[in-house]
Amino acid sequence: MGFRSLQGCVTALRAEGLLVEVDHPVDPHLEIAEIQRRLFRAGGPAVLFTQPRGSAFPVLVNLYGTQRRIERIFADSLDRVKRLVELKIDPAAALQRPWRYWRSPYDALSMLPRSVRTGPVLAREIPLSRLPQVTGWPGDGGAFITLPAVYTEHPDRPGTKHSNLGMYRVQISGNAYEHDREVGLHYQIHRGIGVHHAAALARGEPLKVVIFVGGSPALAVSAVMPLPEGLSELTFAGVLAGHRIPMIRRQGRPAIYADADFVIEGTVHPGATKPEGPFGDHLGYYARQHEFPLMRVDHVWHREGAIWPVTVVGRPPQEDTLFGWLVHELTGPVIPTVLPGVSSVHAVDASGVHPLLLAVGSERYLPWKPSTRPAELLTQASAILGQGQLSLAKYLFIVAGDDAPGLDAHDIAPFLAHLLARADWRRDCHFHTETTIDTLDYSGTGLNAGSKLVVAARGPAIRDLPRDLPAGISLPNGFANPCVCLPGVVAIAGPRIEPRPRLDAPSDAAIWASSQSPTWSQDVDRFCSAVGSDHPLRRFPLIVIVDDATFAAASLENFLWVSFTRSNPAADVHGVDAFTHQKHWGCRGPLVIDARLKPHHAPPVEEDPAVTAAVDALCTRGGPLAGLGL
Repeated sequence: MGFRSLQGCVTALRAEGLLVEVDHPVDPHLEIAEIQRRLFRAGGPAVLFTQPRGSAFPVLVNLYGTQRRIERIFADSLDRVKRLVELKIDPAAALQRPWRYWRSPYDALSMLPRSVRTGPVLAREIPLSRLPQVTGWPGDGGAFITLPAVYTEHPDRPGTKHSNLGMYRVQISGNAYEHDREVGLHYQIHRGIGVHHAAALARGEPLKVVIFVGGSPALAVSAVMPLPEGLSELTFAGVLAGHRIPMIRRQGRPAIYADADFVIEGTVHPGATKPEGPFGDHLGYYARQHEFPLMRVDHVWHREGAIWPVTVVGRPPQEDTLFGWLVHELTGPVIPTVLPGVSSVHAVDASGVHPLLLAVGSERYLPWKPSTRPAELLTQASAILGQGQLSLAKYLFIVAGDDAPGLDAHDIAPFLAHLLARADWRRDCHFHTETTIDTLDYSGTGLNAGSKLVVAARGPAIRDLPRDLPAGISLPNGFANPCVCLPGVVAIAGPRIEPRPRLDAPSDAAIWASSQSPTWSQDVDRFCSAVGSDHPLRRFPLIVIVDDATFAAASLENFLWVSFTRSNPAADVHGVDAFTHQKHWGCRGPLVIDARLKPHHAPPVEEDPAVTAAVDALCTRGGPLAGLGL
């Protein structure tokens, strides 16, 4: 019935050859992270480092690194979860197919956490500095917990029923944090902990926070699940773990997960903040240093034989990509019930998740009056952008499934070809300006500030998509090396923008001034003016101006990452023969996206060459990592 502890999971995976122990000392500063990235790219095993330098606790990496391993970890429960989801969609299914759903009522009971008096996690108390100090990237501000489950209870309604469990990064060393007493708690907008924090502030009292690390693998997955507000993640964890989650109840304090490997207890006092970061994040760039809530540490507990699980984020795909896959597996069928008429939505991992959403909707308005003008698609686009974290998207491309039955938003290349063959740039671009975007996205005009572009396309194809460049293309000065990325898409190297992005954080005012700079906008306008009515590039519906066209065209993943993480729609989307009519923007020629790195952007993460060389040495023949295929 699932794994109740991380130790039990490790033992089972080791016996089945899905986990390897490495006894050779490794450095938690950058070295473990680089090994993890290589393990994920190679589809390698989970690895337990038994002797991380400077720590008495073994470090576990790549636990969720392959689809096969995730399916093994949750082999006893994935099907049960899917059946409960089916019943959520269609409760009558239990009467129609009782043999399939006979045990679902028992599974539902496992959703309820159970109260216990004590548990293994309270075996020992240690100072914060005894925890493994794992850092992922050279520019990181210190050591971070990368697989935490941060638990809070609603101050007005304490107890597990109104609790929140989220995966918010936690900085445990560095910066100006007081040694052994303070940690940084980074949570972004549209997170459940914010509701609890606001309630505590309204009461004029500290927010009590408990951070769980380890325990059943179901806890980490539940912490990232996009569950409806009001449904505690602990209830979902019970189903996924296959048992009721034991919580130690204490008078006047939040509950503690009894089977965790580690627990950090503390409080966030009103107005208490300190600079947190930088941190190499999941968009592939550094999240800069900003003021975030400061948590005062009261206690750090651990169980006997505790294991410290770690993941590493960076330019996708990384291990967290598999979390996205699992979320889709479990919740994908629910989408039509939450978003009527929408059959699939895909937050594209290769673009950093939030920068690009693809969706397949439907057109059921005026069925007696055939039309190519998007109607219901725009209603559905608004509904998508009103859903929790989906509201942080910058680009939303939505098409009508009626035009291509079977089209799925997760089939990226066919989806983009379908959209680009139909999009009428004179009509189908819809901008949202002065709005919110992902906290970690620095392409906008300030922290959480940017714009959105909805492209909605329906009807028959209006163009063929060229796959090759004609010979003898002339380009204006400063533009060079056109490369076809996809059918209908060409990348062109534009003039290099100086200065380049820096790790130190400019002020919002500086970001605003930089993002309004006319210099690079004039570059692209000059390019658009050169693409006249008879220019061969007019055949391509989408042109992306980049720093390195060869890199952008080398793979679909490169194109998606460069194009959508390095552009802010309102500032960086241009068009050939552009016009504005009744405040609607459109263009008669190709759509042009300026995806060059700009001064207000955050710099991309890069590995330390010395660490890379050290890991190479560990992987050589006869070395301690030689058998891992790295």
